[in-house]
Amino acid sequence: MEHSEVDHILKACEFFKGLGKDDIKKIAGLCEVKCYDAGECIFQQNDFGEHIYIISEGYIFLERSRNLGERKGVVVIDALGKGRFMGCWSTLLGEPHVLMSSAVCQKPTTVVVMKGSALREMMLSNTALGFSILERFCFLLRDRIQAAYGALEKI
Repeated sequence: MEHSEVDHILKACEFFKGLGKDDIKKIAGLCEVKCYDAGECIFQQNDFGEHIYIISEGYIFLERSRNLGERKGVVVIDALGKGRFMGCWSTLLGEPHVLMSSAVCQKPTTVVVMKGSALREMMLSNTALGFSILERFCFLLRDRIQAAYGALEKI
């Protein structure tokens, strides 16, 4: 995938949509592209998280395993497709974190990946960009929390 394609993916992403060309180009410089087959996990619950992912192509279930004594199972928290953003949010805050869900590919999937700590450094060096990203982050977290509560209703 060419650099200009990564720029396009970032521009269309729910998280970076509306950022200026220069900011997108800088963020694109932090990224690499990875491909996964259907059934593969991009990340797993309880792993140490340090990356952020943008879905370029494919479809992913965010799943949380539960063990309630005799009742064990997996709950789908959210289903994410092209342009959606996921990963270890706490890296944007400079905090280490254990992942609370797994990301399982439902079909062949391509993602753009970046280290959260690298994006954090960029946010710290450009406070206007940092504020814009954290504002988007708040809305994204709100949506994910609502999805998680909705998934809990299914248990």
